[in-house]
Amino acid sequence: GDSIHVTIQKDDLLRAETGKSARDHIHHAIVEAAKARLLSSEATVSEVAHALGFEHPQHFSKLFARRTGQSPGEWRRRQ
Repeated sequence: GDSIHVTIQKDDLLRAETGKSARDHIHHAIVEAAKARLLSSEATVSEVAHALGFEHPQHFSKLFARRTGQSPGEWRRRQ
């Protein structure tokens, strides 16, 4: 009830202030953390996905590709 209403109000406020939803901010932070891990380690894409809390690496890869236009592996190779 009330907690859902407060959460929605906070998301509306965040969107009004930044033009992005809480989900957008979270996804941006995940992709930036993934980029740092992909650049600084030899970890596989699956290992990076698991380290970032994804149970299924394909969900991570889909999110990464939607946000960057490239798969995590492609992005790493082009750096």
